[in-house]
Amino acid sequence: MTLHLPDAHGALRAYEPRTEPLAPTPGAPFTSRTVFSAAHVVADPYADTTPDSPAAVDWDATLAFRRHLWSHGLGVAEAMDTAQRGMGLDWAGAAELIRRSAAEAKAAGGRIACGVGTDQLTGPANLTEVRAAYEEQLAVVEESGAQAILMASRALAAAARDPEDYLEVYGHLLRQAAEPVILHWLGPMFDPALEGYWGSSDLDAATDTFLDVIAAHPDKVDGIKVSLLDAQREIDLRRRLPKGVRCYTGDDFHYPELIAGDEQGFSHALLGIFDPLGPLAAQAVRVLDTGDREGFRALLDPTVELSRHLFQAPTRFYKTGVVFLAWLAGHQSHFTMVGGLQSARSLPHFARAYELADTLGLFPDPKLAEERMRNLLSLYGVDR
Repeated sequence: MTLHLPDAHGALRAYEPRTEPLAPTPGAPFTSRTVFSAAHVVADPYADTTPDSPAAVDWDATLAFRRHLWSHGLGVAEAMDTAQRGMGLDWAGAAELIRRSAAEAKAAGGRIACGVGTDQLTGPANLTEVRAAYEEQLAVVEESGAQAILMASRALAAAARDPEDYLEVYGHLLRQAAEPVILHWLGPMFDPALEGYWGSSDLDAATDTFLDVIAAHPDKVDGIKVSLLDAQREIDLRRRLPKGVRCYTGDDFHYPELIAGDEQGFSHALLGIFDPLGPLAAQAVRVLDTGDREGFRALLDPTVELSRHLFQAPTRFYKTGVVFLAWLAGHQSHFTMVGGLQSARSLPHFARAYELADTLGLFPDPKLAEERMRNLLSLYGVDR
C-alpha cells in the first residue's frame, strides 16, 4: 500500500502509511492548564460561490467539529483567525458562527471564547468608528454568553497615530466589558496589516504599551494571547503580568516548552495547531496534570515538526493545512474552504503534512486518510 509522495524538488518518494492510530480517549477535565483550540470552519461544498462571495458554511459539520473538541476537554476559541476571519469569513458570517457555537457550547457544557474585532469596517476608519465597531461585536459575544477575546484590529492599526490611541480605545472597551476578556496580540507574520501594533514596530516599546493597557484594568483582563512566535519574549512578558492575569500561548512553534513552563511560571494555551492535534494535545495536558512534565513533553514535542510545517511562511495560510488534515481525519467530507483557500498551499506541502500527521497517528481511520491522500494525488496527476 505504498504511497508515492512528491517532495519540494518535484521528485516522488515512497511512504508506507501507518495502519493504527494512537486513538486517545476523552478523560477528566484539565486541572493544571486552561486550553483552547482555535477552530476552523467547514465550507459548504455545494454552494455556488466565488472567492469574493460571503462565506457559505456547512453548519452541521462546523458544529460537529466543535463537539469533537469539547468531548476531549478542550475549550473552543471561536471566530478567530483560524476560522478565516478576514480571509473569507466576514463579520456577518462570524456573528452567526458566534451565536450558533455559543448555543452549542451551552448545550454541550463546553467552554467557549469568541473573537471581537472590527472587520465589519471595509474601508478607512477613524478611531471613533473603530471603537464603535468593537462595541458592536462585543455586544454580540456578550449576548451569546461567551467570553470575549479582543482581537488585534487592522482598522485600529491603520488609524492609530501613537500608543495613546491604543490606550484610549482598549481602555474604553475594557471599562464597558461585562466580564474579564482575553487580549489578543497577533504578530505580523500572521497578518501583515498588524505591523506596528500597540503603536510601535519596536517590540519592546509595543510590549510596554500592551502592559500599560493591562495595568490600568487588571480586573477586566482574564489573560493575554500572544502570537509572536518568539518564546523568550513570551516568557519575559508573562513574568511581567499582574497577579491573576494569565498568559495563553499562541506560539505554534514553541508551545510544549511554554505550556510546560519553568520555576517562575507557565503559559496556558489558545492555539490553532490544537485544531488538528486536539485529542493528542488533551492527552498530553492530562499527563501534565499529574505533574509529569517529561511525559507531557514526550507526547507533545514530536508534534512540533508538523506545526512548524503548517505554520511556515507565509504563516497566514496555515488554515489550509488545518482544514486539509480535518478532511483526512474524517471530520468533513471534502477539502473545500471558504474563499477557495484550499489553493493556498502546494501538493508537496500537503504531502509532507499528511506524512507527518500519519506518523504521529493523528488520523482516527488511517485507511480513510490514505485513500483520500491517494485521491488528491490522482487529482494532481500523480500516478496512483
